[in-house]
Amino acid sequence: MKAKAFSLVDQDGVQRALKDYVGTFVLLYFYPKDMTPGCTVEAICFRDALNDFKKAGVQVLGVSADSVASHKKFATAHQLNFPLLSDPNKTAIRAYGVEAEKSMFGKKYMGILRDSFLINPTGQIVKHYQKVNPAKHAQEVLADMKTQQ
Repeated sequence: MKAKAFSLVDQDGVQRALKDYVGTFVLLYFYPKDMTPGCTVEAICFRDALNDFKKAGVQVLGVSADSVASHKKFATAHQLNFPLLSDPNKTAIRAYGVEAEKSMFGKKYMGILRDSFLINPTGQIVKHYQKVNPAKHAQEVLADMKTQQ
């Protein structure tokens, strides 16, 4: 399946588009909200494994509906070393089908799923990770990359 095109701004105000990464693997990971416990664990795991991702030829890109300013604060607080893309209009979030009804304390709301997509150098989605474990996801992707090389 072909990955959906996107163009979003990162925490530093840089416009990032999928087409910028043709020729490399991309891990496009969607997460619910900056500074929340699970999202922080997941981001820190990607941060700590970033050299391994680079060696495997993978660009990590995080996406949530949070603002650029929120992403900047999150990235600074946790020394994140990869782009966090701001999607306040949920264009990429909806294009990738990662917005769904959730429930908390009996209240239903629309939220972002913790899903990721591994996109190959020609723009094809080679793996869709659903309901990932924030603490184990980075290592799971790195293990899968051994079969992609």
